[in-house]
Amino acid sequence: MCEANAYLLKNGQEELILESVDLIKPEEEGGYRLVSIFGEQKVIQGKIKLMNLVEHKILFEAIVD
Repeated sequence: MCEANAYLLKNGQEELILESVDLIKPEEEGGYRLVSIFGEQKVIQGKIKLMNLVEHKILFEAIVD
């Protein structure tokens, strides 16, 4: 299996956003659409800080204006 769990970095802590992410797609208005192997979808406004596919982990960081 190649899916990974997605996390958002908030106040120095990693908060789980979505498990078993299979697809990450950029959105036109910014951010990313995450789709799990179960069909669950979430849109995250942020930037990718880290992708460690060996550890099955994707870390997003919120964009601060």
